[in-house]
Amino acid sequence: MNEMLIGLIIGLCVAFVILCVSVVKTSQIRKAGNKEIERLKKMLTDRMELESEGVGKLKSQVEELKKENENLRVSLKTLSQKPGRREIQRLEVMQTAAERLTMNSPGFAPVWQAALKESEEEFKKTFLGLNPFMRRSVSVKSQDVSLITDEKED
Repeated sequence: MNEMLIGLIIGLCVAFVILCVSVVKTSQIRKAGNKEIERLKKMLTDRMELESEGVGKLKSQVEELKKENENLRVSLKTLSQKPGRREIQRLEVMQTAAERLTMNSPGFAPVWQAALKESEEEFKKTFLGLNPFMRRSVSVKSQDVSLITDEKED
């Protein structure tokens, strides 16, 4: 029985040593796992901070661009409604129409040129002499003027 007891004690000692080694290895693995978890948490935190800064910058840029877009839209609307802009656009449309008529209608070009010369002469007269004064002081429609000139010719 003595031998059996000695064998049992030796077996228990070996088992205890193996258990201690196993506990030490497990604690080392657990510590390494905890260190890895902490490292990953730190990396995740850093990345989230960087991304939140980037998202914040992007949001502020988007807001600035929206404001700038609205300002440009308002400016464009204001500029398009300034006096003279509509008239210039209307003149461009009329010029394009006149060019098309000149090219497409065979008898239109000479009549158009004559009307254009008459209009240019009338325009020059409105800025020189008595006509500008009369136009500014008395607002007369073009039909009334043609009636007055017709009466003078009779």
